[in-house]
Amino acid sequence: MKTKTLLSILALGLIISTFGQKPIMELTFTAENSGQYVPMDSIIIENITQGGDTTLYAPDTTLSLEYNVGINETDLSKNSFSVSQNYPNPFKGKTEIYLYLPDKEHIRISVRDILGSQLANYENTFNRGNHSFTFYSGDNKYYLLTVTGNQTSKTIKMLNAGNHKAGTGECKIVYTGHKGNAVGFKSRELLNDFGFNLGDELKYTCYTGVEETEITDSPAGSQTYTFQFDGWTPCPGMSTVTDIDGNIYNTVQIGNQCWMKENLKTTTYRNGTAIPNVTNNINWQNLTTGAYVWYDNDISWKEPYGALYSWYATVETNGLCPTGWHVPTNDEWTALTDFIGGTASPHGNELKSCRQVNSPSGEGCNTTEHPRWAESNENGTDDYGFSGLPGGLRENDSGFYYMGYFGIWWSSTEDSSGNPLGNTLSYDHGDLIFGNGEKNFGLSVRCVKD
Repeated sequence: MKTKTLLSILALGLIISTFGQKPIMELTFTAENSGQYVPMDSIIIENITQGGDTTLYAPDTTLSLEYNVGINETDLSKNSFSVSQNYPNPFKGKTEIYLYLPDKEHIRISVRDILGSQLANYENTFNRGNHSFTFYSGDNKYYLLTVTGNQTSKTIKMLNAGNHKAGTGECKIVYTGHKGNAVGFKSRELLNDFGFNLGDELKYTCYTGVEETEITDSPAGSQTYTFQFDGWTPCPGMSTVTDIDGNIYNTVQIGNQCWMKENLKTTTYRNGTAIPNVTNNINWQNLTTGAYVWYDNDISWKEPYGALYSWYATVETNGLCPTGWHVPTNDEWTALTDFIGGTASPHGNELKSCRQVNSPSGEGCNTTEHPRWAESNENGTDDYGFSGLPGGLRENDSGFYYMGYFGIWWSSTEDSSGNPLGNTLSYDHGDLIFGNGEKNFGLSVRCVKD
């Protein structure tokens, strides 16, 4: 699949009389670790020479550039009317679109099929700033969404994967307010105008589920770039695993164990049964069965930190982890810490992602954008590629606490008193803490290979 971005605009007469068809170059991207393919979440392309950026979202891996030679007429104002590519794309049933307005303006959003028939329409007047919308699909596979302002109109193409549709089967556009907790490190920012001329220096930043790397170059023609990740060893022959919802996870080999490198995000047991999403406080307090929730009941936290599950979900016979994987027992957690040398400091730091506010490691580690740890002298070093991140928890009083401060993961084991056991990494401690909790706590889950 290819994404085309218009890179510079000339007057119509100049295009016709002087240049004719613009030349095109194709930039293709891939990523690997130790010779194994690494799935990319997104790639942001920034023009260092003249400003502007654009983004490829998986599964797009090729950017086709129309360009001019030595002439730059593009206004790259960062404060212009902007419409993001929908995320995710392709999507299943619903997807999000972000809009930036430099001034108060009346906006009309319409969605049509590829034959031009209008399927949904939305109109309102919005103040200056970022606004988000959710599009719920019907039975069609391809959609054209057009946002029209007082003087500007922009169109994006959207792909509905499979036959997923909204509950009513009818297309609709719903305003969801300001962006709120957008996941900046995965480049879900609004797309700015992007210009390119031969000789410009570009920076490509590749994001996976938990890590990033960069390449800087001045492309002179079509070529392929390979991002190299070397901070961990993928499981032999299985660099990724996919859950029943289609979420893809990187894997990491630590000792004799194969772990998911990211927190579980599934909303479906592996036999196809939906996991209840329990947002009501009283219902969560009274849980005696499996359930999940997003932190603060906000799905925007799904990508950086995964879901929070009740302990009952970890032992559900329907299967929480993908086929061939399971929720680790307490003994399997112990095998992990035995391999790295124990649970005392600094071994906890060795399992923590280096992403942290004011991290001394610099580069991709020093960040204020989620996912990351709060500022501390106990810096994550991620020696083994486990990349533990602080997803917080939901306590049995239904409150959400400690995102950015604590990462807490279930084991599938109960202690002698029948309390479930879990494992904690803290922003301000260098050790890993084993302890117990309540079965209707909401904690993160990491899966380990059978």
